[in-house]
Amino acid sequence: MSAQAGRTRREATADLLGVALAALTGLAFLAEDADAGRESEGYLLLSGVVMLAGSLSLWWRRRWPVGVAAGLLPTAVLTESTAGAILLAVLTVAVRRSWRVTAAVVAAHCLAAVPYTLRRPEPDLAAAGVDAAGQALWAIGASAVLMLPFAWWGAVVRARRAELSALRERAERAEDEARAVAERVRARERAHLAREMHDVLAHRISLVSLHAGALELRPSLPPEEVAEAARTIRASAHLALEDLREILGVLRHGEAAEEGVRPLPGLDRVAELVAERRAAGTPVDVDDQLPEGEEPSFAVSRTAYRVVQEGLTNAGKHAPGARVGLRLARTPEGELHISLRNLLPAASAPVVPGSRSGLIGLAERAELTGGRLDYGVRRAEEGRVEFRLEAWLPWSGSG
Repeated sequence: MSAQAGRTRREATADLLGVALAALTGLAFLAEDADAGRESEGYLLLSGVVMLAGSLSLWWRRRWPVGVAAGLLPTAVLTESTAGAILLAVLTVAVRRSWRVTAAVVAAHCLAAVPYTLRRPEPDLAAAGVDAAGQALWAIGASAVLMLPFAWWGAVVRARRAELSALRERAERAEDEARAVAERVRARERAHLAREMHDVLAHRISLVSLHAGALELRPSLPPEEVAEAARTIRASAHLALEDLREILGVLRHGEAAEEGVRPLPGLDRVAELVAERRAAGTPVDVDDQLPEGEEPSFAVSRTAYRVVQEGLTNAGKHAPGARVGLRLARTPEGELHISLRNLLPAASAPVVPGSRSGLIGLAERAELTGGRLDYGVRRAEEGRVEFRLEAWLPWSGSG
């Protein structure tokens, strides 16, 4: 016997157990009739065949719950050995269909029990002189008492599944919205970076044009000045090409234009930024281990400034008054390493909520320059926790 299409292993196992349980229940009824000697062997054989067919029909109860329950209606008129299969069919209808359909199935099976009861009256009721109408009412009531708990159980399972499905859909929508917000933040950050680098490129080209114009207007310049101007033009053109490659690398990711974006300062302005934060009440300890006389590329320098700015801003918002440790260094691998850390306030202290969209944008910005960003809550000394923000950027930037 092969599982129907789409049936999981767990469902197939449950269906096999259902078929076996219904068959065992039917055999118990048939054994009782055989022991009582109330039925002929032919009837018992026919009831056994009907019982097995009804039990096997449960294998398709998930695909056609109402069809299987309706197919068991004639068996209820003939024998009570299909009672187990009927109860499982009612349970399945209640799980997979509406309460109106379930009520109709229960009512139909209650009525189908009447002919069997009239053909085989209950001995106690017959001895008490209950007429046919009373027997019919008793059959309907007894069937309802047996089936209603299964119908209720199925309705509870159906409601629970619907609730879980709604929660799952809500969680999926929330994840989709979060991904959309993160993508908008990344797109905005790419637009920032592209606009900044566009301005820098325009500055480079302006220098080239200025020095070339000077050579054109003053052809009698001394050779030394001509050579100096030529070197300046060559250096500016080289840097312009590097900036252009960085712009193209950003634009490959796509971005939306954004008005009013001005170029960010670089590492040379970190000292001013630290001074501003100190004046605002945030104590900052700076450990500057950068080599003197060497500077990273423009894109890396601006990204580094942005990392420091975001870290100090977050510390002021979420841990006001906490001391911030800032470390700048060049690693042996040739990377610019930026580290900011601050202790988090106690759980009872008020904290300004944040969306972390700035950190998402920073991560995208670091990736566009060929680096990486890491942030989160970490264990500190004496059982305290601290927030760390670290970035590793290539010293020469992305080509």
